[in-house]
Amino acid sequence: MQYLYAPWRSEYFEKEKSQCPFCDCANKIDSDEKLGVIFRAKYCFAVMNRYPYSAGHFMIIPYLHEEHIENLDDKIWQEMSYWVREGVKILKNKLHASGVNIGMNLSKDAGAGIAMHCHYHLVPRWFGDTNFITTIGETRVCGTDLKDVYYKLVNAFNNVK
Repeated sequence: MQYLYAPWRSEYFEKEKSQCPFCDCANKIDSDEKLGVIFRAKYCFAVMNRYPYSAGHFMIIPYLHEEHIENLDDKIWQEMSYWVREGVKILKNKLHASGVNIGMNLSKDAGAGIAMHCHYHLVPRWFGDTNFITTIGETRVCGTDLKDVYYKLVNAFNNVK
């Protein structure tokens, strides 16, 4: 077994966990670029995944700190759904994704890393990309600069009417 070390992740482990990281993003509106916030709508916002499955992987999150989607007000759920659909269009049109995985892991038992605050994942996919390497090589490959992808997504969402 090979071990790869990613010391840049130590920031995550050493950071004081005062509250939910999604609530941190929701409340620190002057730090959008630093936090990777792509857009802010009335009831939800989008943020880049710091540990993405592929370049362009982002999440749509309600401002309301709620674990259970069945407790979300219809207007919050509808706005999130709208932005998921727009996000899929943007991933296909601006990042040229040939497919997109969308989903939610509802509860820790379903694999949610941050279970206490529900959120959608949008993960762009491309035919022939290198995601197989995670399975056979226990390595994650990112074939592009995530900062460039962030700016592409911010610009694209700024143009959604």
